[in-house]
Amino acid sequence: MLFTLIKRFIEAALLVLCLFMSGMLGTVSEAASLDYTDARNWAYWREGKDKAVDCFLICPTVTLGGVGNYNLTLDDRQRGELRAFVGALNMERGIYDASCTMYAPYYRQISLAAYKLPPREQEQYLQVAYEDVRAAFQAYLKQSNKPVVLAGFSQGADMCIRLLKEFGADAAVAKRLVACYAIGWRITEKELAAYPHLKMAQGAADIGVIVSFNSESPAVKSSLMVPAGVKTKSINPLTWRTDNNYASAMHNKGACFTDYSANIKKEEPYFCGAWLDAERGTLKINSKITAQAYPPVLDIFAPGVFHIYDYQFFYRNLQENVKLRTGAYWR
Repeated sequence: MLFTLIKRFIEAALLVLCLFMSGMLGTVSEAASLDYTDARNWAYWREGKDKAVDCFLICPTVTLGGVGNYNLTLDDRQRGELRAFVGALNMERGIYDASCTMYAPYYRQISLAAYKLPPREQEQYLQVAYEDVRAAFQAYLKQSNKPVVLAGFSQGADMCIRLLKEFGADAAVAKRLVACYAIGWRITEKELAAYPHLKMAQGAADIGVIVSFNSESPAVKSSLMVPAGVKTKSINPLTWRTDNNYASAMHNKGACFTDYSANIKKEEPYFCGAWLDAERGTLKINSKITAQAYPPVLDIFAPGVFHIYDYQFFYRNLQENVKLRTGAYWR
């Protein structure tokens, strides 16, 4: 398993090298957003047309980048090289595609290198990424009138939250929102106070809410997603409760480890127990799951930060919950 994970990240690194060589990695000065009325500018466009609910899925970070290379530039002539972008989406899509028609835009996401910048400097590059996501979401809203699950992991989760801050108060959007799965990013009480239309999930089947958590070992005190001194709002995907009670591994319906083609390479029911940390709000994983067995791989994460496994550790619980919430929308 460890070998497979390392292999995936090596593939991503090689992809980024190719992008750099071909000029696809650029800076904040790159051209404006893509034309999102063109289906070619979407990694997924209306895949699974017979579903009653849509999923607007935003890709996590796949770009390594470097000094001066903080946004992915999307060039139609070289779209075939974006294997890691589509692959990362494929690793998540099984959570959603049984219940939803799938939409996922290409966008000028920021690179891992950008996350090493000071927050104020980093934000200008995040705004470039959000400009694309915003334009894609507006195009999507004009193309479909179905209920929608908004979903993203890591940078994708950050983009989801930004969309809800801007569009979530609009009555037409709010009426269509089944839920927002913003997993692997933080959302704080301060943000909820500033945007009172944002509501966190309180149970398994509430609608129009944000589902969020960040997985880590008991020893972790700080991470890129949830820095020390910050408390994030979360729900436990094993029980769909927001208290701090421990949920045993018996509640885990299956961890699934997927590949770039959306295949489940390994599945393990009763994988881990977890609880919400009272101080950090993060999802603590029981000590059976070690940092040695599930390393962070990337140097921006300390050992015990299980960020890259957020979806995989709770795959079947999330899949079942999407089905439950999409069903609850119609009741």
